[in-house]
Amino acid sequence: MNQFQYNKANESLSAIKLKAKDPNAHFLAGGTNLIDLMKMGVVTTSKLVDINHLPLSKIEKLPKSLRIGALVTNSDLADNEFVKSNFPLLSLAINAGASPQLRNMATVGGNLMQRTRCPYFFDLTMPCNKRVPGSGCGALEGYSRMHAIFGASDKCIAVNPSDMNVALRALDAVVHVSGPKGERKINIADFHRLPGDNPEMDNTLKKDELITAVELPYSPFAKNVYYLKVRDRSSYAFALVSAAVALHIENGTIKEARLAMGGVAHKPWRLTAAEEFLKGKPVSEENFKQASQIAMQGAKAYKDNQFKLKLAPNTLVQSLKMASGLAS
Repeated sequence: MNQFQYNKANESLSAIKLKAKDPNAHFLAGGTNLIDLMKMGVVTTSKLVDINHLPLSKIEKLPKSLRIGALVTNSDLADNEFVKSNFPLLSLAINAGASPQLRNMATVGGNLMQRTRCPYFFDLTMPCNKRVPGSGCGALEGYSRMHAIFGASDKCIAVNPSDMNVALRALDAVVHVSGPKGERKINIADFHRLPGDNPEMDNTLKKDELITAVELPYSPFAKNVYYLKVRDRSSYAFALVSAAVALHIENGTIKEARLAMGGVAHKPWRLTAAEEFLKGKPVSEENFKQASQIAMQGAKAYKDNQFKLKLAPNTLVQSLKMASGLAS
């Protein structure tokens, strides 16, 4: 590991100023992702700004939304009784990720910033445009089993590894950030990026900005929800495909639907066309199957992940059945 300077910040403004002075500085919270990347040499930094003492660890019930501080741990968020009652999809998704030990350390802000688990990103001997822009994408002609089927480019086919992010995308979260020029809000749809020509940029956060909170609008999606994660083992494994489903059902009719997938794109993948199809439709397996086919429009597989073209719609159908009560 390279040598670096360590700084501890006690307020957000001082943390932002410390990072703004050094473009190669990084904020440190739980460190469950960043420290691993530093140890492996994937990320090098000249300065760590420890933000664990900032007052960003509250879960606050506001009149129209829930505000979650960026330093709230994944375990505290998932186990919060108000979250379990009003945002059960988020709780389910978080508890599907990592291990209890990691969830005890990982923070909401850090999870939003989580880097891909593409093996070519971690292997310093292999080309990776995300790690070294312009070096190429080893996965394109290499082993692509875990990689994207939506929104990829000829520069990168990696996927976002977070379960929490998939639920936040389905629930229309808003990310609050603060920087030298003040505060701003970023819709979760606009926070994570597709790779395009600049896969080294995971999100639209500026280098000198700090995530301070995530806000979730209250919604009718507190009952008919499900998060299904298909993976190679039952714990501490990343998704081959995951589906976050939230339905508002009245008298057997779907009034609204919120659908998102993980393990399939560089960002949490929202299935808006399938949502529109389900709106106003009765709960039925046939409608769920049609929605899943609509959801797969534009999907493109690579040599080793052709199976995702079947796994993804099947995962969505099963999630819809579980959320609606057709299956148990």
